[in-house]
Amino acid sequence: MPVGSKKGSVIFSGFRALGLYSNHLSHVVRYHKKHREFYIVTAVGNCFHTYNVKKLGIVAVSNALPEDISCLAADRMLVYVAIGGKVSAFARNKEVVHMYTGHGADVHLLLPFGDHIISVDRDNAVIVWDVESEEEYLQITFDKVSFEVSAVMHPSTYLNKILFGSSQGGLQLWNVKSNKLLYTFTGWPSGVTVLQQTPAVDVVGVGLSSGQIIIHNIKFDESLMKFQQDWGPVTSLSFRTDGHPVMAAGSPIGHIGLWDLEEKKLVCQMRDAHNTAIAGLTFLHGEPLLITNGADNGIRVWIFDTAGGGGRLLRSRLGHSAPPTKILHHGLNGHHILSAGQDGTLQSFSTLLWTMKSARQSDWDSIVACHRGYLMTTTWNYQKGSMGAHKLEPKRFNKNRALSVHATAVDITSCGNFVVIGLSSGHIDVYNMQSGMHRGQYGEDKAHSGAVRGVSVDGLNQLTVSAGADKLVNIWKFKSRKLILSIDLGTSPATTHLHRDSGMFAIALDDFTLNVLDMETKRIVRKFSGHRGQVNDMAFSPDGRWLITAAMDCTIRTWDLPSGCLVDCFLVEFAAVSLTMSPTGDFLASSHVDNLGIYLWSNNTLCSMVSLRPLPADYEPTGIMLPGTCSNQDEEGEGDADLNTEMIEYESPEQLDEQLVTLSLLADSRWKNLLHLDIIKKRNKPKEPPKVPKAAPFFMPTIPGLIPQFAPSEAWALTKVLFGTTLHFKWHVPQANTMNNPSSSSFPPDNDPVGLLKEMGPSGIDAELRGLAPDMGGDVSVLQGFLKMVASMLDSKRDFDLAQAYLALFLKLHIRLISQEPGLMEEASKVSEKLEETWTSMQTLFNQSLCLLSYTKSALL
Repeated sequence: MPVGSKKGSVIFSGFRALGLYSNHLSHVVRYHKKHREFYIVTAVGNCFHTYNVKKLGIVAVSNALPEDISCLAADRMLVYVAIGGKVSAFARNKEVVHMYTGHGADVHLLLPFGDHIISVDRDNAVIVWDVESEEEYLQITFDKVSFEVSAVMHPSTYLNKILFGSSQGGLQLWNVKSNKLLYTFTGWPSGVTVLQQTPAVDVVGVGLSSGQIIIHNIKFDESLMKFQQDWGPVTSLSFRTDGHPVMAAGSPIGHIGLWDLEEKKLVCQMRDAHNTAIAGLTFLHGEPLLITNGADNGIRVWIFDTAGGGGRLLRSRLGHSAPPTKILHHGLNGHHILSAGQDGTLQSFSTLLWTMKSARQSDWDSIVACHRGYLMTTTWNYQKGSMGAHKLEPKRFNKNRALSVHATAVDITSCGNFVVIGLSSGHIDVYNMQSGMHRGQYGEDKAHSGAVRGVSVDGLNQLTVSAGADKLVNIWKFKSRKLILSIDLGTSPATTHLHRDSGMFAIALDDFTLNVLDMETKRIVRKFSGHRGQVNDMAFSPDGRWLITAAMDCTIRTWDLPSGCLVDCFLVEFAAVSLTMSPTGDFLASSHVDNLGIYLWSNNTLCSMVSLRPLPADYEPTGIMLPGTCSNQDEEGEGDADLNTEMIEYESPEQLDEQLVTLSLLADSRWKNLLHLDIIKKRNKPKEPPKVPKAAPFFMPTIPGLIPQFAPSEAWALTKVLFGTTLHFKWHVPQANTMNNPSSSSFPPDNDPVGLLKEMGPSGIDAELRGLAPDMGGDVSVLQGFLKMVASMLDSKRDFDLAQAYLALFLKLHIRLISQEPGLMEEASKVSEKLEETWTSMQTLFNQSLCLLSYTKSALL
């Protein structure tokens, strides 16, 4: 398959999303009788999450659906979700067990009703489904002009009855078993947004789009009380059932009103409970706990245990309420990602499903943040999870905000003691992290004549490199802050990134090209082009081999630095604004325009064989969907199968080419210590002789007879029989060409001497080679056969390491005998010639490789 026809990315595949907890859909509360515990179900994109109320811990993530969920409901056994005109029923919070199709428009209301599920679509069609058979039980169609269904509920104790609310303000009570309209309520001038059962039978709470709340008795069609909230339409209602007659009402601006139903008055306001509209709120049955969620990506649990009737926040699950703008891995294990967002929050997310800290973390603040449009930079303490002690601001501006100077770049030294801050005025300042004191600046007046676009310090605190809008890259001495070198880029840089281990400094320019500066040689060593939009962020792989870039053209590209080629490129729906590669190299994390989550991409090269080939200049990438919160993505799995088909089918031969030297796959311990066995045995010799036990244990075997005798050990007997005879027997197999090619197929599988030696340990090999001597039962012909075997191994260029080790031990044991026998000397000379020839060839190849590497590192390409 041609490279251009492959789908998606070869290196990365979508894993899952972090930091997504809730959206604009109302949550659902379920009670598990066996566990005696409440659970919360929230919709997140194309799947839903289940949390326990006790700790708000994640319990389950459903399998992903083809589209985003538009409606959510649940009963005791199943969770129902609507996507478009289809309704799916999930069992065990995970897998789809039922599917209901038949709507001609998108479903926006769901109501579980015993053995049935009721769904309402945008065309005003109401369908009652049988849950088990998935068949349509009843369909009701309303006239949109006179009665557009906007809310639905089942009144408590009303058998087979369903109450519908309309956007015109009226209500209708239907018997869904007999398909009859029982009663029409006149209603109110404003549309009905919420219908909620109260703790009292026959009484329901009605929320209107005008902000009015009606407590209505549907048995007598009588309004018992009315309330008015000034925050817009009522988005949700809930009633306490723990002995306090309190009603909670949600609003579109994030406020919650608490109303006393006995005194008929507002008792408390919970302002800014959420940053967006209250999507749903639920009082737990019999408990003073209120569950709320909203489109601000947050779930909150409030407890009512204080005077005044208000609730206090007990626990929460909060993500970014506005898209994150910068993400960065924190720590050395890659388990935590720091994220700063447009909502003004700095958050930390764990990449683990359900730690090493940086140096000096517990001693002082370890994080520094720039704020958009602000001159002041702030320090943060990761361990405390709060803003730190220092607010860093240069005194030269005398806090004159009219100058519109702000911080544009920041970097902390690897030791954690200093922070370097670049400003839009061109200044670069150094501060001490412990004291927050100003320690100096770069340049006599300014470091750059334009805004600083990037600043970094190398891993040894020797050099500082900065890039500015004046099109210059300046390299400074870190301690003396003196300028060493200036490099003219020709175009203003947009952003920079330094890989400290390799000293590679990546620079993205305003013309969408990339330059890579080697800090050691202080030269531009790579230039890349291909992006068609502004480069937003860059990241290096941990080994410094790959440079990964994201741009406004919605592509994420991987450049191979040694070869200078583009090796991977894929397209995403929303442009990535920030990238970070984990220190272990297992995940790439990205944040995107108009998305609240952080998306993880797994590195396929760590778990499978991936063929990386240079991509052509006109390569057109194909799109990949952003990963969901469920890590098991079927569509991604199919794509990976297509990408790596060739690699899965490929099986490596034992030897790639006859001219290539091939090593064995044996562990070093099997052959490396052959020459040092005598030293090892001497070192491991017991200090004291073994002591004879006073009394033999009862379980030792004995020989039957009148006089008790212990049976001899079978292992010792077998060793005495086989010792020193195995190889001698193998070489006396009457094969004509055995000596010339001991590793050839002329040997039967169990008569191959090389294979036999591979199966032995160091002590066994030593014993076998000693047994080849005439005084140990061998003869000169067997010694000649061994030398021929080594020569054959050198000719075939296989098991090269074993041939060296076996020959070295053989010479050590039999060098005196070889010097006395002309036949052995002749064979040894042949082996020496072959050995010299092989090593000369290998040395030539080594020299060629070293020259190429040296040229690649130092040449200006």
